[in-house]
Amino acid sequence: MEFLKFKNIKSLAVALFMAGITSQALAQNPIIHNQFTADPSARVFGDKVYLFPSHDILANKERGRIDWFCMEDYHVFSSSNLTDWEDHGVIVTQNKVPWVKPDSYSMWAPDCIERNGKYYFYFPSTPKDSTLGRGFKIGVAVADRPEGPYIPEALPIKNVNGIDPNVFIDNDGQAYLYWSAGNIYGAKLNENMLELASDPVILQDLPTKGLKEGPYLFERGGIYYLTYPHVENKTERLEYAISDNPLGPFKFKGVIMDETPGCWTNHHSILPFKNQWYLFYHANDFSPAFDKARSARIDSLFFNADGTIQKVIPTLRGVGLTKATDKIQIDRYSQISESGASVAFLDTADKFNGWKTVLSKPNAWVKYNSVDFGSGNFKNVVARVSASKASDLQILLNKGTRPIVIKIPATSGAFQTIKVPVAVNASGIHHITVKAIGANAVDVDWIRFE
Repeated sequence: MEFLKFKNIKSLAVALFMAGITSQALAQNPIIHNQFTADPSARVFGDKVYLFPSHDILANKERGRIDWFCMEDYHVFSSSNLTDWEDHGVIVTQNKVPWVKPDSYSMWAPDCIERNGKYYFYFPSTPKDSTLGRGFKIGVAVADRPEGPYIPEALPIKNVNGIDPNVFIDNDGQAYLYWSAGNIYGAKLNENMLELASDPVILQDLPTKGLKEGPYLFERGGIYYLTYPHVENKTERLEYAISDNPLGPFKFKGVIMDETPGCWTNHHSILPFKNQWYLFYHANDFSPAFDKARSARIDSLFFNADGTIQKVIPTLRGVGLTKATDKIQIDRYSQISESGASVAFLDTADKFNGWKTVLSKPNAWVKYNSVDFGSGNFKNVVARVSASKASDLQILLNKGTRPIVIKIPATSGAFQTIKVPVAVNASGIHHITVKAIGANAVDVDWIRFE
């Protein structure tokens, strides 16, 4: 089955279910919930996606520059379903790389690639030795497994000055390194993946106005796609240009994702996984007031018949299917009513606890798409809810079932988990709508079926 022909997540989800493929479950945005994860470089190694993001931390008087980017190490995460991400821990840290200034806090956007059974992790940072030159350099750490351990090279790559390394291996086996330093640069890599095989060149015929950085190159159908963040106005958006050569010249083709309000940067990677293309990118979901603390996201990406990329509209819902037996975080909604429905943090002192849906008026609702009920025959619905006064909540599936009503007692503002007996003989894929039908407000953390 050719899943790339589907133009939206709804048609893709239905097709996956009809084909019996339900392991590609949801990835609600953001995808990592216990730390900040910016600049997500995603790679498919074997049957898993490995995520190599940078790791934002908050600067203070003892570390970094206050109110600026602060990064001291890298983690690697993996997932077989884009839902459950395993943190394999720190793979490279600034004070254990021989050439890096040990308190620079400048371990910015990385990349990783496999060649001949070895995994090469590329990262920028500030050197401690002035003989290496001023500004950022790019180093390499090598491992036998994508999870590590990674051993950093003693010195950075010669003749490379800049940030945002990206590596691409063409069909003929030639490897290329890309990076940014005002312009976007590219060069061939030697077979050992540790040194350049050609002089760096500035990639030509890209937009000249505004900052360009974060290159990510991939090939599809004989077309080389150079994708990059670009400040056309005051905030970065994701753009792309195409060529018939990995080093260009390139022809600008369009915008992949518009600017994200409240987040000055964006940085991304693009890959196919289980016959669907995805865009990995970041926003500042867990830190809305400070855009130097960012979080990785995923949304589906689609191509037109002529090879051009359809613009990706960022979502909270993310990608894939959610099992009805999982906690359905309806605050990562697909649609929301114009009045009386909103999303707020569960705990403003610890935003990594996530969000709640606030239904403050009668008939306020949220809709959550693509929930997999399997063969059906559920006996209970469970909801974690809060209400200052007794209220009613309605859950409506989009086909073939009666509305489910949950009577919620007054909880004095505290969340309680309520189980309601139901007879839900719903099978297959449903979109669910959760609506306040009582006169009083209700907050919803999650719902699930059992």
